[in-house]
Order: sequence, then structure tokens, then C-alpha cells
Amino acid sequence: MTQNSFPTRVVSAVQDSPVSRVLERVLSTVTAPFVPAEDSPVRTEVLGHALHPVLTDLPLGCWASASLVDVIGGRSGRSAATRLIGVGLLSAGPTAYAGLASWSRLEGPDRRIGAVHAIGNDVAIVLFASSFLARVRGQHGRGVRLALLGNLATAAAGHLGGHLALSRGTADRSGDPEES
Repeated sequence: MTQNSFPTRVVSAVQDSPVSRVLERVLSTVTAPFVPAEDSPVRTEVLGHALHPVLTDLPLGCWASASLVDVIGGRSGRSAATRLIGVGLLSAGPTAYAGLASWSRLEGPDRRIGAVHAIGNDVAIVLFASSFLARVRGQHGRGVRLALLGNLATAAAGHLGGHLALSRGTADRSGDPEES
């Protein structure tokens, strides 16, 4: 990715934004009582990297699959798509908690980017929860539209998370606060 590429400019705008500074402070205050202890299983180093990136596969896979089932499954796929949204929601909690464990060790621009990443994923969770509720209430079309918006939110937030893990190497530093 070149320095002038659109994705790079987006990340730079996020990290330098005064809004990201406010979001980071608010998120720090709100989540402070919930930050996992140093010996928490979500801070494990057994994988050689942070747990959060591995856990993201389940909710993201479920939600993307639900949208695929919506598109190609027709009426017969509605129940499966609803179940996939539900499983994604159930797995989002542990995924977010592991993300909080990693994020709590970040500083500076990485912490601000991480805060926007987290808020973006929170927006996605709300959209998928709304999709699930619409579906169980028989409003399948509304549920499909909300899920598509949720997938867009996860893509945007995921870009920021991927930048942190891959370009900034934060997933490799999660076990050592000295390196964050």
C-alpha cells in the first residue's frame, strides 16, 4: 500500500482526527472497569499473538454467510440466515472482550485507531442485533438490509483493525506492554 493510497489516507485521517481523541478518552473511561486482568485467559500468549484476531473469524464469517444465504438461498434460506446472525451475535461478545484486552495496552495513534475500530464494530453489532430482531418479527427484508449495513460497518472497522495488526504489528505486541 503506497503512502498516498486511499486506505492509507483514511487511516491517517482517523489517527489524526480530534474525534478519535475524544472517542479514545470516552472508550477508556467506559471500559476501564472491564479491562481484563494481566493473567486473564484473553491475554494468552500461547498462540504467539493476540487472541482477538483469531476470534473475529466466527462473527464475521457468520454475518457474511448470512448475507450470502440471503442473496442465494431465497425463502428457504431465511431460517439459516437468522441462525447465522444469532451465532455471530453470541460470538461477538468474547471477540470484543479479547479486543479490549489488546486495545487496553495500546498507546498514542494506535490506541486512537483502535478506539474507532471498536466503535465501528459496536455499530455493526447493533445493526446485526437489529437485523436479528427484524427477522424474528417476520420483517425479513428489513433484516437483510440491516445485515448488509452491518457487513459494511465490519468492513470499515476491519480495515482499521487489520491496519493495526498487520501494518503496525499490534497483534504481535499484545503480550508485552513494554512494546506497545
